[in-house]
Amino acid sequence: MSLRSFLKLVEIQTKVASVIPFLLGTFYARYRFNDFKAYHFFLMLISLLCIDMATTAINNYFDYKNANRKYGYGYERHNAIVRDNLKESTVLAVIFTLFAVAVVSGFLLFLNTNVVVLILGGISFLVGIFYTFGPVPISRTPLGEIFSGLFMGLVIPFISIYIHIFDDEILSLDFSGTILHFRFDIPEILYMILLSLPSVAGIANIMLANNICDMEDDLENKRYTLPIYIGKDRALALFRLLYYIGYMALMVLLALRVLPLVSALTLLTFFIVRKNIKAFYEKQTKKDTFVLAVRNFVIMNMVLALTLLLGVII
Repeated sequence: MSLRSFLKLVEIQTKVASVIPFLLGTFYARYRFNDFKAYHFFLMLISLLCIDMATTAINNYFDYKNANRKYGYGYERHNAIVRDNLKESTVLAVIFTLFAVAVVSGFLLFLNTNVVVLILGGISFLVGIFYTFGPVPISRTPLGEIFSGLFMGLVIPFISIYIHIFDDEILSLDFSGTILHFRFDIPEILYMILLSLPSVAGIANIMLANNICDMEDDLENKRYTLPIYIGKDRALALFRLLYYIGYMALMVLLALRVLPLVSALTLLTFFIVRKNIKAFYEKQTKKDTFVLAVRNFVIMNMVLALTLLLGVII
């Protein structure tokens, strides 16, 4: 398999959806807690990218195996297995290799932190696998937006913060005989959740926009996604509402002075995001407007991450 085919198989351009939340959490840990552990950073980055690539490859593999419709917009081009005539055995070898590297890196991260990372990481791995695998993959159900938004938008930033501050008693689990002790700092945990809401909204809306654009094809391929259940009009209303929730969370954090003042610049991205929302309302196609959801996520969350980095520097 060539490098070009590999990058297409794992859809490397989509990894921004996991890398940006990861950087957001990293910069927040450095700004809020003045802590950064380089070894933990690189272990999580490797594990995160590998499990994300493995999940995407699994998705492409099973789309190839199970698709009822193998024609139409982009199918012959966007699926690397079809486009490059890849052997199934080669694709499966890539998937298992990526998964193995992700597991090893994640386990090393756990050994250097604590059981919270093991639990959250393990659950995330399972969700990543069953998102596209199994008798009823999560991505083919109305729960796709919820799981993608929460695990990529919330769990990734949370873990990327926690691996640097795991010994600060922000969140801890201890076993004493048969008794489990669970302790957490309520304000700090709430701040982390609020920080993650723009990512949750952006990632959920990437999935939602994708499903809105694919409603007809999804029905034909028996993918009963959220827009099919609630209808296009309600799906579009939800698409807009999620962005507004993300911006409201930022305003709360700024009012509480949890974020640096420079992060107020993130609010200016609202005007770009609102323009893109309007364009998506007018037309919903993979070819023309789906990319607007990706742009909204990148603009909103990358600016937030960079302003946190500026806060560290200042």
